[in-house]
Amino acid sequence: MANLEQPYLDLLRKIMNQGHDKDDRTQTGTRSIFGAQMRFNLSKGFPLLTTKKVPFGLIKSELLWFLHGDTNIRFLLEHNNHIWDEWAFKNWVESSEYQGPDMTDFGLRSQKDPEFNQIYQEELKKFDQQILDNDEFANKYGELGNVYGAQWRHWEKRDGDFIDQIKNVIDQIKQTPYSRRLIVTAWNPEDVPTAALPPCHVLFQFYVNDGKLSLQLYQRSGDMFLGVPFNIASYSLLLNLVARECNLEVGEFIHTLGDAHIYSNHFNQVKELLSRNPYDAPQLWLNPDKNKIADFEMKDIKVKNYQHHGTIKAPVAV
Repeated sequence: MANLEQPYLDLLRKIMNQGHDKDDRTQTGTRSIFGAQMRFNLSKGFPLLTTKKVPFGLIKSELLWFLHGDTNIRFLLEHNNHIWDEWAFKNWVESSEYQGPDMTDFGLRSQKDPEFNQIYQEELKKFDQQILDNDEFANKYGELGNVYGAQWRHWEKRDGDFIDQIKNVIDQIKQTPYSRRLIVTAWNPEDVPTAALPPCHVLFQFYVNDGKLSLQLYQRSGDMFLGVPFNIASYSLLLNLVARECNLEVGEFIHTLGDAHIYSNHFNQVKELLSRNPYDAPQLWLNPDKNKIADFEMKDIKVKNYQHHGTIKAPVAV
């Protein structure tokens, strides 16, 4: 057993102590550094944060959503996952069909105005229920466009055909494990202007050595307190699933970030997190009867011996 989250805690401290205070798209403000890297040895455990509770169910449902090639939030809502709600909701309230209360800048306003936040939460709850109950509404307003699921599994070609990058990279790992081209990319300049959220996880690359599979992610933008703990666990899970299908052991997950930032309204939460002592990392359990990614369901993926501190809540910047 081992403390696997130390690289993450060290990077948080570095940003708090040495980062640059900057304005940002959400108008919240950040403290950031440019260019950072964390390394996690997955043979020693699974790097799910223990200094705060991280809901693993949300991580695995989101990753399965990506791997299914899905880009509609209905699957997520069916698994009580609200990670992507705000971006779909934004499309709804900015449409001509929306006739409810004014939701302009709902992300910032909900943080500063408790009365408005109550109205916002009620509208968001109604929106989610319509996605679940109404097929036509879900098809129109639950759709996020060419986000990760589409780019990974259904990259559109100029000739009208498509590329399944996940299938291709798994085939390449099996056939040419020495290749330096074991890459999946999500960044398509043509799609950036119309995507609900341009990909933060720009590309990832696999590497095989001594029967072990490693993965490096390049992330252009990382919300260090809320998002990055999910990203660490999600890509570590992805690495485990691909290793299972390719009959390899797991090696390292290497997380490289461009703009690694802490939002200014997360500073107190970060200080609280850094005051806590981490526990040993949990262990990942994958159903031993399944070998192909396509066969895995929620019940086939679990973490064991997950000891953790309590939840620390913080607002999402949209």
